[in-house]
Amino acid sequence: MLSVAVFLPLLGALVLLFVPEAQTRAIRAIAMVFLSLSALAILIIAFGFHAGRGLQFVVDVPWMPALHVNYYLAVDGLSLVMLGLTALLGLIAAIASGGITERVKLFFILFLLLQTAMLGLFCAEDLILFVFFFDVMLIPMYFMVGIWGSGRREYSAVKFLIYTIIGSVVMLIGILALYFQTGQHTFSIPALAQLVTSHNLAVSWQDWVFLAIVAGFLIKLGIVPLHTWLPDAYVDAPIPASILLAGVMAKVGAYGLLRVSQYLLPVAAHNFATLLAVLGVISIVYGALAATAQHDFKKLIAYSSVSHMGFVLLGIAAGTQLAVTGAIFEMVSHGIVIGMLFLMAGVLYDRTHTREMARFGGMYASLGSAGGILGFAGMANLGLPTLSGFIGEFFVLAGAFTVFRTEVFWAILGIVLIAGFNLWMMQKILMGPEREEWKGLPHLNGRELLTLVPLMAVCILLGVFPNSIIHVLHLPVQQLVAHLGGQ
Repeated sequence: MLSVAVFLPLLGALVLLFVPEAQTRAIRAIAMVFLSLSALAILIIAFGFHAGRGLQFVVDVPWMPALHVNYYLAVDGLSLVMLGLTALLGLIAAIASGGITERVKLFFILFLLLQTAMLGLFCAEDLILFVFFFDVMLIPMYFMVGIWGSGRREYSAVKFLIYTIIGSVVMLIGILALYFQTGQHTFSIPALAQLVTSHNLAVSWQDWVFLAIVAGFLIKLGIVPLHTWLPDAYVDAPIPASILLAGVMAKVGAYGLLRVSQYLLPVAAHNFATLLAVLGVISIVYGALAATAQHDFKKLIAYSSVSHMGFVLLGIAAGTQLAVTGAIFEMVSHGIVIGMLFLMAGVLYDRTHTREMARFGGMYASLGSAGGILGFAGMANLGLPTLSGFIGEFFVLAGAFTVFRTEVFWAILGIVLIAGFNLWMMQKILMGPEREEWKGLPHLNGRELLTLVPLMAVCILLGVFPNSIIHVLHLPVQQLVAHLGGQ
């Protein structure tokens, strides 16, 4: 079932190869069918998942025996949550692709390939398989930004590719060093974790390997100062690609930290915890200040992402049960909220053909229900209680306070700045007298409501009933924290 969930989108991409380019409705329908079937398979896995057990739905067979590489997929609570987020945002992004009118067939082939790569990465338990999916993700996103993007799309696509490939190469070097140093001919993540602990490997060696592996993940996460590709890619990508890039692909960096670097090299993770926490706080404050200075709505959203990913890194660095749980919760919440924000950026641009917030004003009256949804998304982004954004940030701060008190103080300042730029954004776009040029704008259509309403519902559900995913995360977080604390 796990392989079915991962590779159904790829099967859909192969089917699309035989569909004529002119049949755009059939192309969209086929893509939605295979995305929906993949989501259904993940739902079946979720219903059969037992929160009190470790890895489940395990598939472990030789893939490249000569290189000791296995096709090793499995699911624990962390994987399951990320698979659910990927499936949901994949469906939302596909529905939001109505604005793609050129080379539709190629777009959805790349879209489905990207979906398979993201799903595969979140359940890969072999490091080479993990790197394989990690690199496959880059190809479709590069073309999606470069072909269907706007502005300096070619520049942004190349910059994205260069940064992430460099990170991938450095990460692969660290992984190979780990493989050869243990000398046991395995790339299995669970097996390597035991080998590193039992072999008592030199601390200085672990530190260098840790830095190599972490570098790739920090680039993907968009942490300052490795973030400069992020605003360009987020702004110039088409809305569906922006949703997946910010909502899912950015989380790959955090997932990799939890699944690979922190878990495999706990001594080095402890040694560099303060550095990671400081980088997280710098990202929180810098991202919030940079967002406040923006006039382009989409660029404000991009720097907002930098700030929120800082909270994720701070929680991971703290390494306590509450902080790590908060970091994962923030990953999921941010994916939902930033999806709403990018969708609203698309709604505004479709109607006004501008993203300059100085040209807006009084849009609450002009847009009707869309104005209310934008206000909802802004409140979720600033962490209003009862919405999902509050839970993750609160858990991170509470869990990190016992470890990094000074850093938490600065992170709280970042929360004030985040509230400030979100309120400023809402005031700039929604408040004030209605402008003559924006009177009579079309309200939300059925397709737009179909993308926004589910995300709003999930945002409220997670804010009011956070235990709906926290109970699934309890065991993998507990195991990670125990692994870190045992060193």
